[in-house]
Amino acid sequence: MTTADIWAALESVKDPEIPVLSVVDMGIVTAISHQEGGDAATVTMTPTFVGCPAIDMMKKDIYNAVKSLGFASVEVVVDMDTVWSSDRMTPDAKARLEKFGIAPPPTADGELTAEMLDRVRCPHCGSTDTTLRSAFGSTLCRAIRFCFSCKQGFEQFKPL
Repeated sequence: MTTADIWAALESVKDPEIPVLSVVDMGIVTAISHQEGGDAATVTMTPTFVGCPAIDMMKKDIYNAVKSLGFASVEVVVDMDTVWSSDRMTPDAKARLEKFGIAPPPTADGELTAEMLDRVRCPHCGSTDTTLRSAFGSTLCRAIRFCFSCKQGFEQFKPL
């Protein structure tokens, strides 16, 4: 098995809260280690939030995906020291998130501005004439917004 085989297997592990994105798309998987020809692999993951309720589910799914490649030993390490950022999401992931109906977070490159937080594009009509209705959505990483153009409510993945 190669590192590429492991990455490919992890593409099948979906984020439990956003089924159109994998843990790879989300930037949750931060490292893979194994010896070529060896029978052991280690995958390091960084959850989006320390208290994320899906950590154990993702851990199990990552373990099963890598184990299915034939490794005798698989370890999934949860890295709580590395801070996850929404900038870890791939551009393709952000596009699929929007197509799914959730406004993607802006790319902040470490610095969020008030304009970035206010100019959120509606995933239904594309308008930026939107407002924050609640900082708390259906999950910890989402907020609820309203679009004045199409009169639709929608969720936004919070920039972190």
